[in-house]
Amino acid sequence: MTHLDSLANSLANSLADSLGRAASAGGGAVLGSAFRTVGAVRPARKPLHPRGRVVGGRLRRHGSAPETGVAFLDEPGDEPVLVRESRSVGLPGPLPDIQGLAVRVSNPDGSPGDLLLASTGWGPWNRFVLTPSSTTYGRPMTTLFPYRSPRGPLLLGARSDTPGLVELAVALGRGPWRTFAELTVSDQDAGDPTVSFDPVLHQVAGLEQYPAVVRLREPAYRSARRSRGA
Repeated sequence: MTHLDSLANSLANSLADSLGRAASAGGGAVLGSAFRTVGAVRPARKPLHPRGRVVGGRLRRHGSAPETGVAFLDEPGDEPVLVRESRSVGLPGPLPDIQGLAVRVSNPDGSPGDLLLASTGWGPWNRFVLTPSSTTYGRPMTTLFPYRSPRGPLLLGARSDTPGLVELAVALGRGPWRTFAELTVSDQDAGDPTVSFDPVLHQVAGLEQYPAVVRLREPAYRSARRSRGA
């Protein structure tokens, strides 16, 4: 690799990292505001995602190509997981709502790792925009906030065209989506529907959150923890 190529790659990575932080901050401001507003109006045990179901599932990871530098995304694996499908605001079923999908995996050290996704678009820009849907998988879902990785900011996404089967994908910045796993969702209830998934306390190994994202998310999740007496 020439010095010019190295400089070009460095500049590209720096730009991607800046875009990731900007997207994180923008999405965080919107979601953080939503948490605070809904929490003030509805000081319940779960201010957001009050309605949903908790079921079992199976996550089969075949790995990402090209690799991201994150073992959870790059390496194959097969494990049982806990899944929660929910409606963020809790509006009655016929009305559109921000749909949520939470997946709890087990980290190599045995600790829980939570992935939270919400209904958005799937394009280069609207993947960072919350979008309501009448049904759980009526819209694609993303983590909304990029994670930091050795290859730059990355986003996780989910789509389902087949009942009970969810395709999980990863994208670097605004780049193309690459499928890395399939999630099979059971119809059997597997726990308390009010169980709380917390991506701040329960991070998936290797998926590092930007400090700006943590600062924006923590107050909202701290309020949610207080509301349920945690």
